[in-house]
Amino acid sequence: MSANSSRAGQLLLQASACISWKQDVEGAVYHLANCLLLLGFMGGSGVYGCFYFFGFLSAGYLCCVLWGWFSACGLDIVLWSFLLAVVCLLQLAHLVYRLREDTLAEEFDLLYKTLCLPLQVPLQTYKEIVHCCEKQVLTLATEQTYAVEGETPINRLSLLLSGRVRVSQDGQFLHYIFPYQFMDSPEWESLQPSEEGVFQVTLTAETSCSYISWPRKSLHLLLTKERYISCLFSALLGYDISEKLYTLNDKLFAKFGLRFDIRLPSLYHVLGPTAADAGPESEKGDEEACEPAASPPQATPTSLQQTPPCSPPPAATNFPAPPSRARLSRPDSSILGEDSTSLVLEDFEEVSGSESFMDYRSDGEYMR
Repeated sequence: MSANSSRAGQLLLQASACISWKQDVEGAVYHLANCLLLLGFMGGSGVYGCFYFFGFLSAGYLCCVLWGWFSACGLDIVLWSFLLAVVCLLQLAHLVYRLREDTLAEEFDLLYKTLCLPLQVPLQTYKEIVHCCEKQVLTLATEQTYAVEGETPINRLSLLLSGRVRVSQDGQFLHYIFPYQFMDSPEWESLQPSEEGVFQVTLTAETSCSYISWPRKSLHLLLTKERYISCLFSALLGYDISEKLYTLNDKLFAKFGLRFDIRLPSLYHVLGPTAADAGPESEKGDEEACEPAASPPQATPTSLQQTPPCSPPPAATNFPAPPSRARLSRPDSSILGEDSTSLVLEDFEEVSGSESFMDYRSDGEYMR
């Protein structure tokens, strides 16, 4: 080690030193080249940082070529500077190619900024999701159906990009689907990956619509492979389904003036179609079912008297039975069924009359 250091020292001492320094300074091109190189080495990271870095280096080395050709008159200076300038220009060309290759279409770019960027979804993850739908934007003409009730199989998941879609069941309007909402999220969540089914509603485009669609099998494979994407879709689908439920709840509130609890089991029946031939019979059945509740205790049917009710908790044994209340009048509606409406109104009265919703659920009647 000492021999190597002594040999290096001898080489430095034996090297010829400058006899005299040049009195005149180099030209402006030389100083411009060094300024550009200094600015280039101050570049940051990332794609735009690389553009800044290699851009200034290319300009600096080109100035070095001009200085070596016209002022220094050194072939080695010209060759090295030219080689470094070419390398930097090739790197810039590679960056431009990568950017053009990774550029998304306008619809997908807007979808990312609207839906995924607020959730801080990485761009590379979003590109995998877009690649699963083959980067295709599909369209629907006005009054064209996306799915027909009882006929269209559930074999894909679609997201509306523009336009408005009407959801109906047996010709009865349920709700609308607006841009950046899933078109068939309830159907997607209702089936397991190995199950098959058909739509229970009809989806019709009210305006010219555009949407993207993921094939069911391809998307399931992606969700199985990527846990982050699976959690992302679970959150988006859950939010979308809850928005649809609250939309239906607001519709019921506007119709009856009562805001139903979406956790009520009977709320599902309110949203179902009304049988055209069961209207008068259902009203008659409801009226007959009302009579035992409004009659005195001695008029209770024998079958009900013979069946003992479940023993209440000890704390509730001293409480008297709540008095029966008359039902609310059922409004005429061409959208909601009379039978199912009265059923939900009864549930709503029971829940509002109890101390809490948990007490309502603890009686076991709706624990299914």
